[in-house]
Amino acid sequence: MMGLRKGFAIGAVLLGLGAGQAGAQEFINVLTGGTSGVYYPLGVALSEIYAEEIPGARTQVQATKASVENLNLLQRGRGEIAFALGDSVKAAAEGNEEAGFPGKLDKLRGIAAIYPNYIQIVASQESGVKSLADLKGKSVSVGAPASGTELNARAIFAAAGMSYEDLGRVEYLPFAESVELMKNRQIDATLQSAGLGVASIRDLAASVPINVVSVSPEIVAKIGAPFMAATIPAGTYDGQAADVATAAVGNFLVSQDGVSDDLAYQMTKALFENLDRLAAAHAAAKGIDPKKALEGMPVPLHPGAERYYKEAGLMP
Repeated sequence: MMGLRKGFAIGAVLLGLGAGQAGAQEFINVLTGGTSGVYYPLGVALSEIYAEEIPGARTQVQATKASVENLNLLQRGRGEIAFALGDSVKAAAEGNEEAGFPGKLDKLRGIAAIYPNYIQIVASQESGVKSLADLKGKSVSVGAPASGTELNARAIFAAAGMSYEDLGRVEYLPFAESVELMKNRQIDATLQSAGLGVASIRDLAASVPINVVSVSPEIVAKIGAPFMAATIPAGTYDGQAADVATAAVGNFLVSQDGVSDDLAYQMTKALFENLDRLAAAHAAAKGIDPKKALEGMPVPLHPGAERYYKEAGLMP
């Protein structure tokens, strides 16, 4: 009797997988960032696309501390695809310990360059902060410890001839928590590396008067690649009346060498065939251009992704 029950249970599981899918399911864990950032809504949309477009796929979205954590998780085989900032991916490939990597992450494989992150430094008008120099002696949240945002903060301050020691107080907090402290007048400013129109800063600007702090092209030039000069257009946030110069750095979708070539191919194909759905999830995805998908890739391209680009005529 027990044998019959056991056999019935196994049969039920196989039926649940669907005809021809038994043992062929693909699990895709999408590594994102904090829920108030841009990575998370795009990751949710991407997981939905994969669940619908890739036969037998089961998907999951994991909220993380973003770039550095994502890349370390990929190296350990604990994710199939992740969002990460270009400078973090480069540091991971080089094994930069100061950036949060214990050694060279040699299992990382590139999927695509996507949209740029903008370094967005926002201060309360009440603080009087209008420039980087004005941040001296002020309280600033620079992002979660060793996150991609925090690495960006270090680079910006160093190029401006400053360090955290010049600040009155440093908080290492994710976007939403940083904004809450600003609303409560507990800190003066927050630095957030994200796509334009990030929810956390929109929320802040709708609650308190803000100044968007500029980062000059000269400072950006001192940092060098993969940073580039960029502009936060007027009206991006409530109360932002003028364009603001800043730095931008590209984002990437990254996988790892334990992901099969076929799955990497299908993930890349589904990504570019559903850009409208990603843009509907967050406007930052409008900056994804298939023709620029291979630009500045800091790690080896996944063979499955390479197959897609060749088929699409995007590489020789």
